[in-house]
Amino acid sequence: MVRVRTPEAAHQHDLLSKSDAERLAELMQALASPVRLRILSALRGGPITVTELTERLGIGQTTVSNHLRLLRHLSLVDGDRQGRHIFYSLFDEHVVDLLDDAVGHVVHLPRYGERGSGGLSI
Repeated sequence: MVRVRTPEAAHQHDLLSKSDAERLAELMQALASPVRLRILSALRGGPITVTELTERLGIGQTTVSNHLRLLRHLSLVDGDRQGRHIFYSLFDEHVVDLLDDAVGHVVHLPRYGERGSGGLSI
């Protein structure tokens, strides 16, 4: 049996609460940073230290650490201490899915100033 939802029912069911909308907006603001997106994409390859991230991304350790702190606060990144080092990784598969969906969407968008061509390299 196929259920068909009316536009009114779909709207009522999918409406975010104010607190959920605020939390989601905070998450989306975090993802609005190119540096944080590059950090997340680097972490897709597996756990990595701050030192390795700074070398791979070509940005300063303080900058990377500050962005990682925010990403940890939002449960996008997790850290696992092993001796003197902390290995950072994506929090869970939901974060991988979120990145994949965002990249998949951007691939279908035209590039700035170009008509009809899409693409993103991550």
